[in-house]
Amino acid sequence: MAVSSIGVGSGLPLDELLTNIMAAESQPLTLMAKKEASYQAKLSAYGNLKGALATFQTAMAALGKSSTFENLQTTIADKTIFTATATNKAASGTYQVNVTQMAQAHSISSAGQTSKTALIGSGADTTLTFQFGTISGGTLTNGAYTGATFTQDANQKTGTVVIKNGDNSLQGIRDAVNAANIGITATLVSDGSATPDHLIFTSNKTGVESSMKIDVSGDATLQGILAYDPAGTQTLKQTSVAQNTQLTVNGFFVNSPTNEVKEAVQGVTLNVIKTGTTSMVLAKDTAAVETSVNSFVKAYNDLTKTFKSLTSYDATSKTGGLLVGDSTARTIQDQIRNTLSSALSGLSNSNMSLPQIGVAFQKDGTLAVDSVKLQKAMDTNYGDIAGLFATVGKTTDSLINFTSSTAATKAGSYDIEVTKLATRGNLTGDVNLNAGSTTIDPNTKLSVTIDGIAAKISLTEGTYTSAQLAALVQSAINGASEISAAGSKVTATIDSNGFLNLQSDRYGSASKVIINSDSGTPASTLLGTVSTGTVGEDVEGKIGGIVGTGSGQILSAGNGSDALGLKIEIVGGNLGSRGRIDFSQGYADRLNKLTDQFIGSDGLITGSTDSLNSNIKRITDDADAFKLRLVDIEARYRKQFSALDSMIASMQRTQTYLTQQLASIAANSSSA
Repeated sequence: MAVSSIGVGSGLPLDELLTNIMAAESQPLTLMAKKEASYQAKLSAYGNLKGALATFQTAMAALGKSSTFENLQTTIADKTIFTATATNKAASGTYQVNVTQMAQAHSISSAGQTSKTALIGSGADTTLTFQFGTISGGTLTNGAYTGATFTQDANQKTGTVVIKNGDNSLQGIRDAVNAANIGITATLVSDGSATPDHLIFTSNKTGVESSMKIDVSGDATLQGILAYDPAGTQTLKQTSVAQNTQLTVNGFFVNSPTNEVKEAVQGVTLNVIKTGTTSMVLAKDTAAVETSVNSFVKAYNDLTKTFKSLTSYDATSKTGGLLVGDSTARTIQDQIRNTLSSALSGLSNSNMSLPQIGVAFQKDGTLAVDSVKLQKAMDTNYGDIAGLFATVGKTTDSLINFTSSTAATKAGSYDIEVTKLATRGNLTGDVNLNAGSTTIDPNTKLSVTIDGIAAKISLTEGTYTSAQLAALVQSAINGASEISAAGSKVTATIDSNGFLNLQSDRYGSASKVIINSDSGTPASTLLGTVSTGTVGEDVEGKIGGIVGTGSGQILSAGNGSDALGLKIEIVGGNLGSRGRIDFSQGYADRLNKLTDQFIGSDGLITGSTDSLNSNIKRITDDADAFKLRLVDIEARYRKQFSALDSMIASMQRTQTYLTQQLASIAANSSSA
């Protein structure tokens, strides 16, 4: 019978001996486990450092925006009249604001019907065409105009809704109009009379230029209910007049189509709540700047605290952080500190520095803020503080704007020279539309291409003056979904010769206008022999003495320039020398970009953690292989010990037998 464990046969402690031998053989596994644990601890430390750097980078990204330091504080005496927000383009001052009228949308109502759901008319397909514009002159009596005129707003697209059989009830018309999403909200109301149900159309936009005109083609009964021309037939009645917000700012009259009034004061948006008079004070937002500077210092000090906990050594306890002596951590810490210690170039005020505004290093490596110095800097150089923290481009020419830069752009001052201004693509016809009115036939469609985007447009039938025709064409082109989705637009005008001019709103070589006939009234009626316009031109010039690349009004610094990556917008002005741009990259912005080099996919920490993970995997693989070898070693020892156990057990049995035999012989000899 086989024994369950070695040593049973011989009585020797072979199991214990094997256990001790295998413990000695397994010693390398213990060393491997300790090594892996140290790598895992260091990996965790890198994770903590990366998290601290990510938090630091988030703070730097916010502080790296010039608007963080340049906005003004807005104080309104009575905030129930309006609220306001100011940008860095606003100027400090006190403004008296008197709101006399609130913006309002246009609403018109149908005559009462006996049912919301009863079908109206024959059921023939009926097209409702909504135009938006201004109602002028005339008199208004019981909701109807007499002697008024309607002028279409070219900036608002014409909307059409087809009412099909089954939808020709008040409820069906309401649903069809709302589903069309054309800038109209349709609702139903009941007044409790014998014919209680009314269909109400309300423009989604406020302002005098959002009054409605409705042309109805198709079923005669629906025409008798829904047609609305403020200058002609009005089967609907006006229930709410379209009007603008009206106010004065320091006595200057302001007229706005919405209750959100922009640029009544430069750089300020007023959100009007009710009529009334109050004052508004715009002042330097020193509290926000102070908060931002302190946030910068806190973010740096928090990161410094993390570095200290991970890399310092305590001589008393003889313990060190998990990254003590680590080259990656040391490199990161040194680069961040060196960035803060280096001078900035390209500042419009070369005297500005962190110590100048009261930010300085302490003996323990942290930063501190001297609030007295900071206040003095805000009092004397408020507009220059942003340059210490954010990326700022300041031009000496008001018609040139800093647009953007890249990490490759070097701080400095760069001269600007303009050799060609950008132009827009335009098409001008050669038929005099002022000679008489123009009739647009039913089902008139044109094929248009604006800035490379093709679309088909429909023109509403009718007879138009030249100005009305220009507004109709502009509205139809800009309302085409393909063109509006691409961000393209045209402006239609009638020039001094009576010719229709269509100009793209886009600048540059991608700007072009093409119009061809499709059906109905031909394009030649509007444009004569011209169908393809002239292509726009890109701006041309130099930045820092090196020829740049133009795209529309944007001029980009050329290859080989220290300003590479810098983009400026040239919106007008003369050719030739146009001053300079002072471009600076503030500390917060530089630290934000620098941190990318540490925690990005190709950053220092990523490289170090990849190396650690590789080492951990290697140790794991080595341990697994060694464990397999230990199994073989133990099996070999067990086999040898088993053989030894069997041999000794056999010898012990032989010994016992011989002892018994000798004892027997001795006993026999004694008895004889």
